Amino acid sequence: MTVEITKDNFEEVVLKNDLPVLVDFWATWCGPCKMIGPIVEELSEELAGKAVFGKLNVDNQPELAMQFQVMSIPTLLLFKNGEIVNKKVGFMPKEKLVEMLGL
Repeated sequence: MTVEITKDNFEEVVLKNDLPVLVDFWATWCGPCKMIGPIVEELSEELAGKAVFGKLNVDNQPELAMQFQVMSIPTLLLFKNGEIVNKKVGFMPKEKLVEMLGL
């Protein structure tokens, strides 16, 4: 199950998490976001306990999108120990997403 990321829970869910956290920056009007969303959801079920998967709606959380310089969506940021360790922009197939996670 994915977690909705907001400015209110970002620190707790993303920065203070012991597990790797993949944050999907998306919007409802974004076609590629609609394509990658189900893949992120599927991986959140398959890799439960190994990683955390968050969805951050850029229209609802513009401050966080600006903070992380998200200019295009979907943007996927992988955090480990509160630090960004990988960033991908645009749609990617499930295999590439798993590869990005390094699990």
